[in-house]
Amino acid sequence: MKGYTDKEILDRVKSLDTFTHIPIGYWCIGIQSQADEFNSFDDKFYLFKGERFIRVMTGTTNAGKNALEGYDKIGLSGAAVWKTDIIYYDLYSPGKHKGRMDAWRQVKPIYYYRDADKDEKAEEEGELHHGVIYCNFHTNTYDKDNVSVRKLVGGWSYGCQVVNDQSGYNKTMSETHEQKYITYALLKEF
Repeated sequence: MKGYTDKEILDRVKSLDTFTHIPIGYWCIGIQSQADEFNSFDDKFYLFKGERFIRVMTGTTNAGKNALEGYDKIGLSGAAVWKTDIIYYDLYSPGKHKGRMDAWRQVKPIYYYRDADKDEKAEEEGELHHGVIYCNFHTNTYDKDNVSVRKLVGGWSYGCQVVNDQSGYNKTMSETHEQKYITYALLKEF
C-alpha cells in the first residue's frame, strides 16, 4: 500500500460527502488496499487525536476466508462488505468483542453489502444495506500478550475491522478506553 502523509489522509477525509468535522478526541481511519489480497492483513488503520497523528497499525477492513467462503454455513446471505469512502461519526464505543477482548463495539449503523459470489474478493456490489451488525474493531487474538504478527485473517473477520499489530492495538485500547464514542472513516486506497 502507498504511504501517506498526515495531511493527505486528513484532506481525503475532508473531501468525503459525509464529512462535517474533525472529531475532538481519538478517532480512526481505515485505508483499504487496492490489492485486496484474499484472506490477508493488507490494510492499515491510522489513529488520530483531532488532527494529530498518533500511530499506524496493520490489519484488514475486509472479511476473511471463513466469511467469504462460508457465510451460508452460519445463516448469512453473504459476507459483510463495508461501503467505503464514508466517515461514521460516533460509530464505536469501548467494550468487549464476544465478551473476551477489549474492543470498540459498533453502536451506530454502517452501510454495507452482502458479498455472496465466493470469488475470494470482498466487493461492494448488490443491494446496499444500513444497520448495526456488530462489525466491531478488534485484534486477531484473545491473548493480549501475544505480539506475534499473523498473516491470515481466517475467521477473525466476518465484517469486523481487525488489527494484526497487537502492540499498537494494546496502546490504542488503553488510550481510548474512557472515550464514550470513537469515530471511524473507511477509505479506499487513493
